[in-house]
Amino acid sequence: MKKIFFLSLIMLSVLYPQNQKLTLQESIELGLQSSKDIRISHSKLKSSEAKVSEVNSMFLPQLKFLASYTRLSDNVPPFEVITPSSPIPFRIADAIFDQYSMRLSLHQSLFTGLKLLSSKNSAEYNYNAAESEYSKEMNEAAMSIHSAFWNYYRAQQIKNLLTNSLNQIENHLKDTKNFLENGLVTQNDYLKLQVQYSNTKLQLIEAENNLDLALAVFNKALGLPLENLTEIVTEEIKVRPLEFELDDLFKEAMTNRDELRSLEFKLISSQENITAAQSGWFPNVNLIAGINYSNPNVRFQPPVAEFNYNWDVGVNLSWDLWNWGLTSSQTAQAEELSVQTQASLEKLSDIIEVEVYQSYLNLVRSTEKVDVSRLSLEQASENYRITSEKYNEQLATSTDLIDAEVSELQAATNLKTSLIEYNLAKVRLEKAVGRRIY
Repeated sequence: MKKIFFLSLIMLSVLYPQNQKLTLQESIELGLQSSKDIRISHSKLKSSEAKVSEVNSMFLPQLKFLASYTRLSDNVPPFEVITPSSPIPFRIADAIFDQYSMRLSLHQSLFTGLKLLSSKNSAEYNYNAAESEYSKEMNEAAMSIHSAFWNYYRAQQIKNLLTNSLNQIENHLKDTKNFLENGLVTQNDYLKLQVQYSNTKLQLIEAENNLDLALAVFNKALGLPLENLTEIVTEEIKVRPLEFELDDLFKEAMTNRDELRSLEFKLISSQENITAAQSGWFPNVNLIAGINYSNPNVRFQPPVAEFNYNWDVGVNLSWDLWNWGLTSSQTAQAEELSVQTQASLEKLSDIIEVEVYQSYLNLVRSTEKVDVSRLSLEQASENYRITSEKYNEQLATSTDLIDAEVSELQAATNLKTSLIEYNLAKVRLEKAVGRRIY
């Protein structure tokens, strides 16, 4: 057992090294393989497939074997007959106390009022619905991995920006200390920079905590241990102009969304269930055949304590002439379920239309925010450069320098955040219109 445990640890260390570097595509592939939601959805798909197989089996002959043994009480009298010509009973057969019976029977449905056919169609449509649900879960899981990946990347970038800002402040503190020793600045100027250094240090501590949390969420999304030191590899985020019309996006979503297709299949399935429920108004016709091997065999008279076999074949018909509204109630239930499914389909269409519109607007706003943030960073960087030069020449105060540093840090953070939000907004729009994002 210990050997198996240590071998498992070795395999895990090979599959998931501590310094693993993953691209977005590799992260999605790894996350989809370990997703519990996908496993649940796949299990439902297999269950639906088994249901189709179950219904199909009802079209085929059913072969059954039945065996029994019965012991009669000792007070069972023999089979005797009294005739008018003789007062003494005439014994036809002795009582047989040990009775054995075996029967091999075949049952074939010939007509069920379309119940079997409708049930078969319903099961197949439910299987198609489960396929669409499985595809939808794949997209949902991929979206979660996208979000975890880019949130981890954002946490990294913010930490790096704060680290660089802290280094800048340290350099200014050194210069300011020299100015203070030479009487070029006041003690208050030096204290202001120290306060700014402490504030930035606090922000860095918070950013490092956020980075650890983002890494943990990313690792769990991929099925890796929480503490795994997973690294990511990204390409430069490029902002492209929008190349689609809103009406086209609506049409694409109504055609491609897996949730809609799933409900459409469920709606057709519910209509088949109505037909299956209505089958109760029709008779059932069945073919029955069998072979009996019994001791005693009641088909042989007089009965004797020995095994004999016989066969039989026939057709039976059963018809519920009155069942106190059972069929009507079952039909009404099936019809109302179809009404509910239709309403759910219409409701989902409205929700998806709003989702597409919202995702489209978010992408438009994200694109605009990137442009504004990029311009703001250029202005803030230039302002910091000028202020820093002036400060070194004692033409600007420490307050001016702090303001310039804070503005540049905020502008850089806004740009990184805007780029990531743009990327996520683009993926969310693709998902909203039913495109595969994995």
